[in-house]
Amino acid sequence: MDYTELLKKLSTSSAVSGQENGIFSFVKSIFEEYCDHVEADKFFNIIGFKKGSGNGKKVMITAHCDEIGLMVKDIEDNGFVRVTTVGGIDARILLAQEVVIHGKKDLYGVIGAKPPHLLKPEEAQKAVKIKDLYIDTGIETSKLKEMVSIGDTITLKGSPSVLQGSRFSSKAMDNRASVLAMVETMKQLSTRKHDADVYFVATVQEEVGAAGAEIAAYNIDPDIAIVIDACHGEMPDCPKDSIFSLGKGPAIGVGPVLHRNLYRKLVDVAKEENIPYQIDVEPGNTGTEAWETQVSRSGIPTALLSIPVRYMHTPVETLDVNDVKNTGKLAADFVSMPAKEMEGLLCF
Repeated sequence: MDYTELLKKLSTSSAVSGQENGIFSFVKSIFEEYCDHVEADKFFNIIGFKKGSGNGKKVMITAHCDEIGLMVKDIEDNGFVRVTTVGGIDARILLAQEVVIHGKKDLYGVIGAKPPHLLKPEEAQKAVKIKDLYIDTGIETSKLKEMVSIGDTITLKGSPSVLQGSRFSSKAMDNRASVLAMVETMKQLSTRKHDADVYFVATVQEEVGAAGAEIAAYNIDPDIAIVIDACHGEMPDCPKDSIFSLGKGPAIGVGPVLHRNLYRKLVDVAKEENIPYQIDVEPGNTGTEAWETQVSRSGIPTALLSIPVRYMHTPVETLDVNDVKNTGKLAADFVSMPAKEMEGLLCF
C-alpha cells in the first residue's frame, strides 16, 4: 500500500462538512478492498464491516472524512464572491489562498488581499475578518451567477507536498490521515484471526458538530468504540502540554470521558508490540467525536487515538507517515485480542 499516493488522493478530494460526496466513491472503493461488506447510511457515513469468528464483541472504529471549508454567502455585482466559514478557520490563513468553488462545476479562484502599498497604517494593525474577504474567479458577473449559487461549498486548494524523510503536508490531513489509519487496520485484520465483528466508519460532519458519529454509533450500537482523529503536532511557541511529537506514534487519550480500561489496554498493547506511543491527557471534552459516540444509547465505552498533525486547519497540515501506520497497527492489534479478554475490559 503506497501511503503517500493514498494521502495525496485523499487530501485532494473535496469534502467540506455536509458536502462529503466528493470523497464518497474513493473511500468506498478503498473499503471494498478489505471489508466483507460496505454500505452508506442515510447520513452518508461510509461503513465497512469485517466479520469476526462469531463469538466476539462488536467494535466500531471511526475517523471523520469531512474537512473545514467555506461557503458562498453573496455574489456582488462586481463579480467578487463573499464567503462564510464551515468549521473552525482562522481568517488569517485565508489571505491570498487558491480555492475551488463547487458550483454547477468546479471553479478555481483566489482570495484577494489588499497589497501593502495600499494599506493604511491602521488597516495593517487590524485583525483579518471573514466578512472582509472575497474570492476573485475572473468570470464575468452574469456568467458567474449562472454557475455559482448562494450556499455552494468552497475548499482550499492546498497542494500535497512530500517533505524530507517520512513527512507529508497537505490540506485535510485532519482527518484523512485517520481514514488511512483505518484502512491500515482493515489491511492488517485481513490476514489475522479476530473474534470481534468490526465496523469501520468514515463519518461525516465532525467539523460542525459530529452528527455523523452520533448517528453511526446509534445505528451500529457497538460494545466498544475507537475514535481516530488528529492532535496538535509539535511546533514553535506552543504550550508543551498541548502538542505531540511527529514520528513518535499515536497519542492515546486518557480522561474522564474516555474509558479507562480501554486506555490501559491500548498502552499495554503498544508496549507488547513495540509500537511507539504518546499520552494525551484530556481533562474534559476531547474536541473529537468521542463524546457523541460515548453517550449514544445507553453509553458506549470509547477510546481515542490521535495522529499528531502540525498547523491544523490550514492548507499545509503536516504529519509523519509512520504515525499513520502505527496508529492503524495499534488499532488492529487491539481488535485482535481474544473475545474473553475483550469482555474483561468492560468489567469494573
